[in-house]
Amino acid sequence: MLARIRRLLSQFFSNSRTINNEPLNKVSLIVIILIDIFILINVFTGLDDISKWHLNPTQAYPCYSEWKDYRLQIAKDKDYEILKFSPTYNTINSPSLQQTYQQPQAGHLGKVSEICLNYATYKDKIKNSENQQTIKTIVRKEADISSLEQTNRNIRAQYDSTLLEKIAGQAREQSINRVGAEKAKQELDQNSRKISNLKNEISNLKNVLLAKPESVNLIAFLKDNDKFTAVEKGYQQASFWYPSIQLAFQSLFLLPLIILALSTYKFALSRGHGLISLISWHLLVIFFIPLLLKIFEFLQIGAIFQFIFDIVSTLFGGLLFLISYAYVLLIPLIGFGIIKFLQKIVFNPKVQAASRVQKSRCLNCAKKIQHHDVYCPHCGYYQYVECQNCHNLTYKNLPHCKHCGHPQDSHNL
Repeated sequence: MLARIRRLLSQFFSNSRTINNEPLNKVSLIVIILIDIFILINVFTGLDDISKWHLNPTQAYPCYSEWKDYRLQIAKDKDYEILKFSPTYNTINSPSLQQTYQQPQAGHLGKVSEICLNYATYKDKIKNSENQQTIKTIVRKEADISSLEQTNRNIRAQYDSTLLEKIAGQAREQSINRVGAEKAKQELDQNSRKISNLKNEISNLKNVLLAKPESVNLIAFLKDNDKFTAVEKGYQQASFWYPSIQLAFQSLFLLPLIILALSTYKFALSRGHGLISLISWHLLVIFFIPLLLKIFEFLQIGAIFQFIFDIVSTLFGGLLFLISYAYVLLIPLIGFGIIKFLQKIVFNPKVQAASRVQKSRCLNCAKKIQHHDVYCPHCGYYQYVECQNCHNLTYKNLPHCKHCGHPQDSHNL
């Protein structure tokens, strides 16, 4: 097994650094490496672009996060807070929320949730000049309250110091504070009354805003459990399948490139075009690298991971570290299965030998040789084995002797 691995590695590096079995010079090798880096960067760029072709869960259900936050809040003013918009959205000429939700659909696969679009419609109806002015007035009054509260904090700090100076019998002209105790107390009371009045005004404005028909409709929509459950279920399903969809699109991007590079490599190898076979071999390796990386990434976040996560969560509760144990056991088994498949089906020496003998090619490296060559002039591989029946030389890895037709033992192939 180790000898086979060493032979495969040796063949891999030989294919990567030689043209017609002649080593590349250093300058050519640098040029090849630079080409590899450039292509690899563009491949990853293409993979990133195609992975975003389908709408992600946040784009397909854009209202889910805000809706969920609203339902989890326990603050008294949460109904008013949901009516407020971001500063950009507050402008009259800005795009509507429904348009913002629909923008990702352009040039992408997938559709935005109809429930989220309905949510955006309800919220867009609140965006009129009267409601905008009410919200701006509330925000301005809240800013005034913050300013007054800060002023009161500053006055209290000086007030406490002034009282201590007064108790100590210090003269007013020697005080380090600009405001006397009596005047400070007066300003505190006056500011407190202003704050109380502003809070009452804000409360009235909020009640007026919340009583508007468009506000009542939006709040009723948000409190509809059936609609929220549908959005939540859709979002979770989209999150579950999105990594699988990404891997499918990324594979769709890479597989044609891999097939083209492999076909070119085999064609160039059969025709003796060394430079083309070298470049196509490098391309083949480059295209396989991101595919393997994306497969391993999928195993960490995709449907398989979620399936194992659900099983471990159900059976062992919070012992989620057991997922790592499951992967330690699962990945080698998958790798073992892939290797067995490649060895028995894709790279089966018996299957390859039949095709290569018919085309007068080396049984090991598949390069063109003469019919009478005992050793391959390209890789030095011995082409024959002695028949146990007639003791003549017959081809390795073929099931029967070419002289007497006697079956060949598998350990001699």
